Amino acid sequence: MLRKLLIGTALASGLAFAAHAEDVKEVQMLHWWTSGGEAAALNVLKGDLAKEGYAWKDVPVAGGGGDAAMTALKAMVAAGNYPTASQMLGYTVLDYAAAGVMGDLTETAKKEGWDKSVPAALQKFSVYEGKWVAAPVNVHSVNWLWINKAVMDKIGGTEPKTFDDFIALLDKAKAAGVTPLALGGQNWQEATMFDSVVLSTGGPEFYKKAMNDLDDASLKSDTMKKSFDNLAKLVTYVDPNFSGRDWNLATAMVIKGDALVQVMGDWAKGEFHAAKKTPGTDFLCYRFPGTDGSVIYNSDMFGMFNVPDDRKAAQVALATATLSKSFQSAFNVVKGSVPARTDVPDTDFDACGKKGIADLKKANEGGTLFGSLAQGYGAPPAVANAYKDVVSKFVHGQIKTSDEAVTELVKAIDDAK
Repeated sequence: MLRKLLIGTALASGLAFAAHAEDVKEVQMLHWWTSGGEAAALNVLKGDLAKEGYAWKDVPVAGGGGDAAMTALKAMVAAGNYPTASQMLGYTVLDYAAAGVMGDLTETAKKEGWDKSVPAALQKFSVYEGKWVAAPVNVHSVNWLWINKAVMDKIGGTEPKTFDDFIALLDKAKAAGVTPLALGGQNWQEATMFDSVVLSTGGPEFYKKAMNDLDDASLKSDTMKKSFDNLAKLVTYVDPNFSGRDWNLATAMVIKGDALVQVMGDWAKGEFHAAKKTPGTDFLCYRFPGTDGSVIYNSDMFGMFNVPDDRKAAQVALATATLSKSFQSAFNVVKGSVPARTDVPDTDFDACGKKGIADLKKANEGGTLFGSLAQGYGAPPAVANAYKDVVSKFVHGQIKTSDEAVTELVKAIDDAK
């Protein structure tokens, strides 16, 4: 569908621009990084490009899951108004590449040795038909707990190793009069938490079969039903005002001590960093109980569009800066994620960052690095959207039982394939 919508525009837009004698010294970036921690991380890149004489033209579209930004991008591309780059997630990059509207960074990639330093799991989404079309910015993982240490100490809590341990910890917070679980009632947040619940409930092999391979038997299984039952348990610990809450506001609840814990990707750490909080002193980072040894990942990528010749130098500068070792370290220290290159030292990272880098290495080597279905790396967008819709309806009571949820999930995914 995207190809049909855009391919004619791709051809027409090439005629809409005339090459100028001088290169345009401006980078136009569409993104959804609008929280405090995200904006601070993006400023690292703006500063690097400013040193090279490039102005930054921001096109921010609020919404932590990126859906609104992708709607805006589709409109821009359909109008032939290509940004220099857009923040994108895996399968979306491939969709635009198939539509013929992406640029070609292969020459830069060869010069910089990206094929040797970028993990194969990321190259799957940044290379299309042998051509580099996107620059990976980071590797995020979603199976994390973020805990307020003062509240943890107050209730006498310890790191939960199993799902039952987690429930017992939430009960302690509830008994102490603290909101146990901070959650934003948006479908992508709910599905992101469910990614971790499925891995915890079924283990690595089950997660891969169900969430990456979309194996019918796994999706229909009692294990998936139990996963929904476990999700239902977690939702009982959420405050009544969670519906529609942005993810960073849920993080703020933990930072302030109004809630004990948030289940969220490691971009949450960027909010703690922006609030001048220190791991081990102010907050704690643990893997979601029952998932240690595995990493559910996504990666922010800068998809590079087929811009006119006078804008290509700016695009190359952006791509080169993005995958430089210095930027990969400085940006990811602030963002909460880990580098998209395997040769960046962990020297400047805090305790949570060092754990994230070590966990990624271990999971990559051990075959337990899995794409997040909620975050656009487990399956194509239509399937991911169907998944998020079913999970959200279950969380909000529109789907009443785990049996019904499994039936609806199988149907929705089958229809979306």
